[in-house]
Amino acid sequence: MPMQCFLRHGTAPVTVAAARGHALHDIFGRSGVVIGVVHCAPLPGAPDYDGAPVAGVLARALDDARAYADAGFDGLIVENHGDVPFLKPEQIGPETSALLAVIADRVREAAGIPIGINVLANATLHALAVAKASGAAFVRANQFANAYVANEGLIEGSAPAALRYRAMLHARDVRIFADAHVKHGAHAIVGDRSVAEQVRDVEFFHADAVIATGQRTGDAATEDEIATFRGATALPLLIGSGVTEANIETILRHADGVIVASAIKHDGVWWNPVDPARAQRFMQRVQALRGPMVHRK
Repeated sequence: MPMQCFLRHGTAPVTVAAARGHALHDIFGRSGVVIGVVHCAPLPGAPDYDGAPVAGVLARALDDARAYADAGFDGLIVENHGDVPFLKPEQIGPETSALLAVIADRVREAAGIPIGINVLANATLHALAVAKASGAAFVRANQFANAYVANEGLIEGSAPAALRYRAMLHARDVRIFADAHVKHGAHAIVGDRSVAEQVRDVEFFHADAVIATGQRTGDAATEDEIATFRGATALPLLIGSGVTEANIETILRHADGVIVASAIKHDGVWWNPVDPARAQRFMQRVQALRGPMVHRK
């Protein structure tokens, strides 16, 4: 399949780091990618875990993964979203990584499409370990550079430790998709730096793709916000929240792909299972948009 994407308008962004290839092309063979999220049910150790056999957690994850794959999604992210409220990285126990590695490996086999890992909150080293164990192609880092005040408290950028840990694991093939100005937090600490500069920081710290979000899970970034991200980086750009059938055309005018979950779930809420009908309709819309795609220079 040829690599395709929408034509990007405007001037080229300032380059702040050496080129490292196009992560989306390398992983998925195209731009305009659609990545679904497998929101795992509460894992052992989480407040809402009820002590039932973990086979049930695995079964739910596999059902969602197959629904996404059957609808034609390009990839998946496996994450411990059921573990709310989230711990800071240094507080997360080995039980979380252990079960996520098992789930991710089974999801990869069942879905037959590339997968990524997100360990909340901002546990990039844990995610890299899970990715190495499960054969995942990428991880998501919610705060890769700089710092912010999240629901969990002060969260510092994970890039320096994460990149060294990835090298130690001989896992440079595991790409890092990093949020800038991430949702669910206050950014007053870096309030003297523009959003565009925060995006450039993520690129400077060797992320492989940048993610833009709204204010919280399910909230959309505005077109102006997306354009700011697009103009600030030469990296592939993903929109990571608030993506729907109604706004996907507008989003893909600027972005190289989307991460979508809430809009695909029953009743449009993240904690429900994937609704196969919603997933099918969403991908039918994307496929219709892919017809007029042209190569991006």
